[in-house]
Amino acid sequence: MNLLNGIAASSGIAMAKAFRLVEPDLSFEKKSVEDVQAEVERFQAALIKSKVELEAIREKARVDLGADKAAIFEAHLLVLSDPELVNPIEDKVKLENVNAEIALKETADMFITMFESMDNEYMKERAADIRDVTKRVLSHLLGVQVANPSMIAEETIIVAEDLTPSDTAQLNRQFVKGFTTDIGGRTSHSAIMARSMEIPAVVGTKSSTKDIQNGDFVIVDGLKGEVHINPSSEIIKQYEEEHAAFEAQKAEWAKLVNEKSYTADNHHVELAANIGTPKDLEGVKNNGGEGVGLYRTEFLYMGREQLPTEEEQFEAYKAVLEGMEGKSVVVRTLDIGGDKELPYLNLPKEMNPFLGFRAIRLCLEEQGMFRTQLRALLRASTYGNLKIMFPMIATLDEFREAKATLEEEKQKLMNEGVVVAEKIEVGIMVEIPSTAVIADQFAKEVDFFSIGTNDLIQYTMAADRMNERVSYLYQPYHPAILRLVKMVIDAAHKEGKWAGMCGEMAGDEVAIPILIGLGLDEFSMSATSILKARSLIRSLNKADMEKLANEVLQMSTTSEVMTAVHAAANLER
Repeated sequence: MNLLNGIAASSGIAMAKAFRLVEPDLSFEKKSVEDVQAEVERFQAALIKSKVELEAIREKARVDLGADKAAIFEAHLLVLSDPELVNPIEDKVKLENVNAEIALKETADMFITMFESMDNEYMKERAADIRDVTKRVLSHLLGVQVANPSMIAEETIIVAEDLTPSDTAQLNRQFVKGFTTDIGGRTSHSAIMARSMEIPAVVGTKSSTKDIQNGDFVIVDGLKGEVHINPSSEIIKQYEEEHAAFEAQKAEWAKLVNEKSYTADNHHVELAANIGTPKDLEGVKNNGGEGVGLYRTEFLYMGREQLPTEEEQFEAYKAVLEGMEGKSVVVRTLDIGGDKELPYLNLPKEMNPFLGFRAIRLCLEEQGMFRTQLRALLRASTYGNLKIMFPMIATLDEFREAKATLEEEKQKLMNEGVVVAEKIEVGIMVEIPSTAVIADQFAKEVDFFSIGTNDLIQYTMAADRMNERVSYLYQPYHPAILRLVKMVIDAAHKEGKWAGMCGEMAGDEVAIPILIGLGLDEFSMSATSILKARSLIRSLNKADMEKLANEVLQMSTTSEVMTAVHAAANLER
């Protein structure tokens, strides 16, 4: 099949050779060997290859990602040089006349089991090191290549079953031109990161990894949700023209980079950006962001082997606050869980992780981790316009407990003589339907709301947003969703508070006219969506959009809403 259809996850067109980022087949059988010395030498050769590979990865990580990320590979090199691990493997080959693969696995499994049973966190982390390192050595024994995205050095389209947030965060933007995955939806974190990185992506194709081989020439159409495999010269020419047209449109939008976001009848809204790391600020500024509406702090915790220190977090928050030069920065406290895992926390597997022990629920129980983050945020607060937001709030008691913890840490710091900003707005993400329903009660106590529509939609529609088979139920314009959004905005305004939105719906061209009509104050989206949204907003009349909003709230289906919006806002179909 030369054409795959999926979900358009990040706009743009990319053309390059495929790089398959898939788990290799490392299966093998136990064998008896006669020449044990030759087998030991084969194992030693695999060790040397692994060391050379890790040294190159370590150096690249140090240059591209910093010393803390490079330390992970330093630890792996130490494991490879540890005689406590290496000698028993060689002894097993010599004494039991078995192949190096089984000797490696049985020895490694023994150490992994031993370390994982210990109470000491440091020793538990060593189990993860051994697992990663032995997988690399095993791949060399079997002659199987383990894909490493950080070592990509030519223009590439990544092909994967899925990409974890840490995988995506380590992709080299210089060479990775786009990606396509078997699974996922528009709101999966790989898709969100693709938009943040400004690279085209198509997800949920079901068969990219089956149909695309390393080196195939691939076109990723992030506008229509298509993936072309080894296309004809005619199709390539057509896409070269479409790519040029898209770039020309982006150049037109770029003329609005220094403009404010006003409707045609002079109503101002704030267009802010969602970011994951301080490095994303360049994109915010280049795209005319008026603030940061969501700083996803979990990326500070990912792709490493232990929790970030208070000092590491302080420096990251300070960099963002200073970089935004007094503009609003809404920082979300740690939102781990669902599809975002931290292996070093050793949390139990859950049947329904999106509905489980995550976000504020985890932080209120893991007080040490939570308080460290709050202290870092409070210390950084004097360097800019900080607002703090708690995720996944379901009850007023949760918000009160979280805010009380924040106030305790603030008082401790002040007692220590640390200067903290006098006024820091504290709000919540509204992503649980029950919270939206009693938003009028929350509005009496919070300073602001930010509506997290990615989860609000999946919880309201009872449809896992990571499951492409029910992706049709990701319906941001469904009247049920719109009514919940209206309840939140109205509740905020009644108490003199502001309401924003940081879910992907905020940058959706069909949703924007409705949200203008509902009175949303702040729209926070992927930085690459800001200029297109600003262009659209400048064409809208708020009074007309208020009339539209009132009409669609009374409709029954998403399709009815879409038809009404396209007509009222003159959107292209």
